Amino acid sequence: MKRGLGRGLDSLLRAYDEELDTNKKTSEKPETTNKNKDEQLNSGVQKVDIKKIYANPNQPRKKFDKESLNELAESIKLHGLIQPLVLNKMPDGYMIIAGERRYRACKIAGLTQVEAIVKEYSTKQVAEISIIENLQREDLNPVELAKGIKRLMDEFGLTQEKVAERLGKSRSAVANSLRILSLYPEVLELVENGNVSFGHAKILASIADYATQLMFAKKVAQDKLTVRDLEKEVEILLGGKKKDKKVKTPSHELMDFVNNLQKRLGTKVSIIGNDKKGRIYIDYYSQDDLDRIYDAVLR
Repeated sequence: MKRGLGRGLDSLLRAYDEELDTNKKTSEKPETTNKNKDEQLNSGVQKVDIKKIYANPNQPRKKFDKESLNELAESIKLHGLIQPLVLNKMPDGYMIIAGERRYRACKIAGLTQVEAIVKEYSTKQVAEISIIENLQREDLNPVELAKGIKRLMDEFGLTQEKVAERLGKSRSAVANSLRILSLYPEVLELVENGNVSFGHAKILASIADYATQLMFAKKVAQDKLTVRDLEKEVEILLGGKKKDKKVKTPSHELMDFVNNLQKRLGTKVSIIGNDKKGRIYIDYYSQDDLDRIYDAVLR
């Protein structure tokens, strides 16, 4: 039995197909009313020569685990390709929109043809689909997910509601993901490395002070605090549960500035404050490091 393409990707492909139908004004075809939508989407499955398929050079995902690929290849040998690739028809062949991992496994399995859904989308649509497929991976950490969501909003002008619809998530889930990007770089690094969970990160984002936020993050990592334990300690810090109390946190723009400065200087950069007032901290670890930062700042 064929498996679906995933709730978010499935919905997005349908939306694009509807746009194409509208643009082409195909009024000569009677509108189907009760036909199953999944059958409509997968009705275009066809066999494609694997030699004519190539990867999207702008695919966000660059690394593929060899062991996992070999396991998938063995599964394909036994059961066939359960989920078809999604390809874009190009002048020189077929470019992968979704399913590069499956494509690689099919090559390892020795397949000469693969089942695929062939589309004709614009460059912008292909880029959006590639990001969304990448965001539906199960091995993404919370920071990768949050940055991917922010990229969808920045590059494609999508609202949180639209991103939620694209990914098949609730708006609150999208908002919570974006919220952790307000964490200070050192804390965000602990989340990215798996030392601090997404549940912990949401609570830490309510702490505006850098030193306090980092202290709690390190405590979570070292003492293995549960989410509930951290919640209790932070409630005590903030003076109990006060729903009307607004905790000031840096804006996404300010955090982008900090991240860019960190890349430029090649060292950790932290900030306390908001868009109107605050302090920036630049770390250095030796005299040579300080001299290098001095030169970078005055360039």
